[in-house]
Amino acid sequence: MLTDEHHQDLAFMRVALEEAARAPAIGEVPIGAVMVRGDQILAQAHNYRELWQDPTAHAEVIAIRAAATTLGTWRLTETTLYVTVEPCSMCIGAIILARIPRVVFGAWDQKAGACGSLFDLPAEPKLNHRVSVTGGVLEQESQALIQKFFKQLREAPL
Repeated sequence: MLTDEHHQDLAFMRVALEEAARAPAIGEVPIGAVMVRGDQILAQAHNYRELWQDPTAHAEVIAIRAAATTLGTWRLTETTLYVTVEPCSMCIGAIILARIPRVVFGAWDQKAGACGSLFDLPAEPKLNHRVSVTGGVLEQESQALIQKFFKQLREAPL
């Protein structure tokens, strides 16, 4: 039986997927993130790394910054971050520093994922904040979006 939390996870992950789907139009990798408190969306973003030429312009970091501005505090307690791909080490570092208690992601990232794939930073006992992580929510949809983007990139004329 699906819980209310699971229904909410699916709904907000769909919003993250919609956000991710906007990224390829500007040449960005389709990763989307949504910051939520309760049932309210505080911020949503997709990657801007290529357009801004900023290695930190990942969807998660942009959404965290926007949510902090919205709330007027860097302490994002009582929030959940939804993201279409497993956060990298930079992003999970920002998540930990922002005191975000929960992350839900779609596709696992075997090359750069830091929530169980390549590293498992949320489980690091030396850190001063714990993050609950749920992975694999709408995983196939998230993977399909990424795979389609890179397939089109490989097949594009030079």
